[in-house]
Amino acid sequence: MRFSLIICTYMRAEALCKLLQSVKHQTLYPDEILIVDGSTNDETNTFFQKNTFEKLKYFKVKDDDRGLTKQRNFGISKVNLESEIVCFLDDDTILEPDYFAEIVKTFQDNNEIVGVGGVAINENKWQVQKESSVYNTKKYYLFEGYFYPEGLRNIARNYFRLASNLEPGRMPLYSHGRTCGFPMTGKIYEVDLLIGMSMSFRKKVFNEIKFSKFFEGYGLYEDADFSLRAQQFGKNVINTNAKLSHFHDVAGRPNQYKYGKMVVRNGWYVWRIKNPNPKIKDRLKWNAITILLTLIRFTNALTEKNKKTPFTEAIGRTIGWFSLFFDRPL
Repeated sequence: MRFSLIICTYMRAEALCKLLQSVKHQTLYPDEILIVDGSTNDETNTFFQKNTFEKLKYFKVKDDDRGLTKQRNFGISKVNLESEIVCFLDDDTILEPDYFAEIVKTFQDNNEIVGVGGVAINENKWQVQKESSVYNTKKYYLFEGYFYPEGLRNIARNYFRLASNLEPGRMPLYSHGRTCGFPMTGKIYEVDLLIGMSMSFRKKVFNEIKFSKFFEGYGLYEDADFSLRAQQFGKNVINTNAKLSHFHDVAGRPNQYKYGKMVVRNGWYVWRIKNPNPKIKDRLKWNAITILLTLIRFTNALTEKNKKTPFTEAIGRTIGWFSLFFDRPL
């Protein structure tokens, strides 16, 4: 199957270089690589003037096409018509050698699958359960013989009975699903949501839908929105053999206030894509979880060394929540 790789980048020339080195050593190389650069400086452009990569096309976009959502749609418009799969990677990832081979194989093996994601091995905290151990399910999530140590926010949700009632990658009717991913079992799991750092779709999906114009700038949760809408054409899955590392480069990220505000407002938008007419129970749970997570970020300002970061994010979350009363995204 012919496949294209789109990498949207912004002010991360060094991180992008590391990613492309890992692409170069893939057992299955893309039929084309499209770099869509929204940087406001020339570092990335200069890098490609000095370095060449097979089958790579570089595009430096102007203001009208800058921002993750716009850059993704720009890249799609440039994809070779013969491509059957379009792959997206964050520019701060590094691939294991068989990444693309596993992605393509997943599509080949099941025609019902329209979206495939991989697993960030450097963020995977799953451990094998020990027969002699007893696990407090308020503090640990158990799945197929593995356990995952819950963070403070999920422990709190467990005690308040606000935790997701579905498996990882699935979105409950009140949103706020489990984000722990899957253990490295080598299996393929059906999900609702794929993560933008590692997601691929059949090209036919893009003949019908594009990334939403609602998500501008940083585009938080635009991947969740697209994943949900793609399900009208087939299944989304995670292949735990499609491995990469994700390093969350801080360059190009918004300030914490804007981020906190986006978490709530964009989160509300995606929730309503999944559940456009929520029942009262679902509304109450969504708001309760949003308030709980905001309060936890306020408490983080008392316990973390860098107190400004969680406090500023918590303020953004608070403003974002209040804004929903008079200015809803939908």
